[in-house]
Amino acid sequence: MPDDRTDRLSALVSRFEIKVSPTQLELANLAICRSTSSSSPSQVLFTPVGRLPGDIDVGGLSLFSACASWGGEDNPLVAALPPHIEVDISEDLEMQSLAMLLISEDKQQRCGSKSVINRLGEILLVRLLRTQLSAGTTHVGLLAGLADSRLSSAIVAVHEEPGQHWRIEQLAEIAGLSTSRFADRFTKTVGQTPMAYLRHWRMVLARQDVEQGDRIQAVASRYGYASSEAMSRAFKRHYGSSPIAMRPSS
Repeated sequence: MPDDRTDRLSALVSRFEIKVSPTQLELANLAICRSTSSSSPSQVLFTPVGRLPGDIDVGGLSLFSACASWGGEDNPLVAALPPHIEVDISEDLEMQSLAMLLISEDKQQRCGSKSVINRLGEILLVRLLRTQLSAGTTHVGLLAGLADSRLSSAIVAVHEEPGQHWRIEQLAEIAGLSTSRFADRFTKTVGQTPMAYLRHWRMVLARQDVEQGDRIQAVASRYGYASSEAMSRAFKRHYGSSPIAMRPSS
């Protein structure tokens, strides 16, 4: 198991805003349901991208449904999650309490309910992600990397300090592996080489900052590029468009 002291989610949560808005079940990708024999919430359903599958018949068992977004496929963790997640919370008193608070806020529609629902929904999704990390996965991707006891520390270091001039030897040392073993294990688990993942993460963050209107030179310096021209070339290779074209119009 990964070291419990390694926070594998905060860097991602801080860069991708979670939004949870109640909606009808047909449009939802997040739902809290009860069992046929109880009125208490017993299951959480979540489809990271898109809507809940049409072949899942929860009908009158749905107690709360919402549209939940977390950066979409730009978020590398969302892209690595299973297409559909179902979590049994019938024996988890903390998750049940959280679910009941969400249901209550949705029904009562009191002052500030939208904000409260969004905050509670964020907590619910983070808890769901914890269950996915604890369960691990056989699929190649970031989720598998974060669930790996050796790789997770190196991945978190990249997430937290994307502008650092990382060398593969440094990341291997953080993971406690030889450089060759680290490179091989990372590539097989995550599906990219360590340096390719670092470049991808920097591009994701650079695009966010550019779309918010940050100066190209400042973004380049922030993420370890030697010049704005170097970042612009990398940006165009990655996205097929220059960073200037993605800046908001004044």
